[in-house]
Amino acid sequence: MNMLQPDWPAPKHIKAYTTLRQGWGGRKPYHADNRGYYLSDHQGYEQESQALGALLQLPTEPIWLNQTHGTTVLEALPENREKNADASFATHANQVCTVLTADCLPLLICHENGTHVAAIHAGWRGLAKGIIEATLAAMHLPAEEMLVWLGPAIGPQKFEVGEDVYQAFTQPHPEAASAFHPHREGKWLANLYTLATQRLNAQGVRRIYGGQFCTYTQEDLFFSYRRDGKETGRMASVIWIEK
Repeated sequence: MNMLQPDWPAPKHIKAYTTLRQGWGGRKPYHADNRGYYLSDHQGYEQESQALGALLQLPTEPIWLNQTHGTTVLEALPENREKNADASFATHANQVCTVLTADCLPLLICHENGTHVAAIHAGWRGLAKGIIEATLAAMHLPAEEMLVWLGPAIGPQKFEVGEDVYQAFTQPHPEAASAFHPHREGKWLANLYTLATQRLNAQGVRRIYGGQFCTYTQEDLFFSYRRDGKETGRMASVIWIEK
């Protein structure tokens, strides 16, 4: 198996996939550190774009982003390729929204009528800062009309975080405490899927799918930054409106 397809009731002209470690490696064009993923090798970027396009039969070149764990959202246009952002959206056919992850949570979004789509890279920093809220706002549509798929992320039994992460979520949103379980002194196990679902629900999104994966433990399927270190590959999550 080379890819996942969301199990959601999206219109047939919405195309969405997440690659698996046996399908596409996502290694060459990116440098990773604690701040995010950055394009660093243009030749490698071109090669990886071509390989991803062939695997998923993309209609156009994917719109890569320099992911920085922030809240910037851009339209998936060629002039926005390689800009700093953690989400992109599309309103026209064949604009390929793309994010890379290797433990962080990818979210794919589409309007119930298939007129708008988006892809979000959401690590804990982006979630806490409001990347979900920023993306929904950029789409200018009622949140209750959106479908959201939660792609493969590190699972709640393996995502150990410190008090800083706990406070970042629970101070502004006390209900987020339900997504954390005490693990050892000063440490918590955090559930990214629950945190994302809470943020989506607060915006009015109710139709949420996926969220049953663990990149750390499902080693045969997924890359994991925490398990394998910074040299690991990336999964690409892509979505577009088919012409």
